[in-house]
Amino acid sequence: MHDVIVIGGSYAGMAAALQLARARRKVLVIDAGHRRNRFASHSHGFLGQDGVDPARIWADARAQLDVYPTLHWVEGNANAISGRKGQFEVLTTRNEEFSGQRVLLATGVSDQLPDIAGLHERWGVSVFHCPYCHGFELDQGHIGVIASAPMSMHQAQLLPEWGKVTFLTNNVLTLDAAQRSDLGRRGVTIEETQIMQVTGNADVELRDGRCLSFAGLFIATRTTPASPLAEAAGCTLTESPMGTQIMTSESKETSIPGIFACGDVARAPHSVSLAVGDGAWAGAQLHRSLVWADG
Repeated sequence: MHDVIVIGGSYAGMAAALQLARARRKVLVIDAGHRRNRFASHSHGFLGQDGVDPARIWADARAQLDVYPTLHWVEGNANAISGRKGQFEVLTTRNEEFSGQRVLLATGVSDQLPDIAGLHERWGVSVFHCPYCHGFELDQGHIGVIASAPMSMHQAQLLPEWGKVTFLTNNVLTLDAAQRSDLGRRGVTIEETQIMQVTGNADVELRDGRCLSFAGLFIATRTTPASPLAEAAGCTLTESPMGTQIMTSESKETSIPGIFACGDVARAPHSVSLAVGDGAWAGAQLHRSLVWADG
């Protein structure tokens, strides 16, 4: 019987596991090995790790966790959660079954990109979602914002802080007079011709034959939980401006007693540093849950 089973061994899950292991609790981490930022070569905006390969950040954190004798790691996919607070069972796709008093969902999210040729291949390389993570490296160059959702307007308003912006509405958004005026005041160029494909580093080919070259492209993806576990377990989901996430209390507990959630799957906005902070808080709250249960 583990005290806590953490499902998802990326930044939030590891941060939570660290708090629990340091409290000498028995922790099991089940990890499928699919970090959301696995396509990026550098991580930015994370204090003390700025510019470091995210794979190295993960590997260093994993090595630090391995020092703690009460923490165990299983590589694989969790397939189902059953039971109740104090006695949960987690089944993996390999038919391994593990017992835990609490469960923490740190499964992360999946990004849903528009069906534009060439976009998926450049995701995390020259197509981004967070200017705080990637804006500085574009060196105040020409930035394209591709409309995909109402949040795209917010991106177009914000990104002039990092360079000259063209807002490609791509038949997705129809801008009203007030929005056009606001973008004009910020120096944003509005391009309404439909996008055909993305080529080169970040070149956008338009339906009328023109090709616009950018230092980088930004797009507001819609996110959904990377795993169906939460919904299957009965946890309430909620909508944020960025997509679907697991609803949690201030203590990071879901609508199912004893099941907690943290990281991108349970909060917005998203970044490595915010995921680590959320995970650390969830780990402390899980420990408190166990302490009061013990009493």
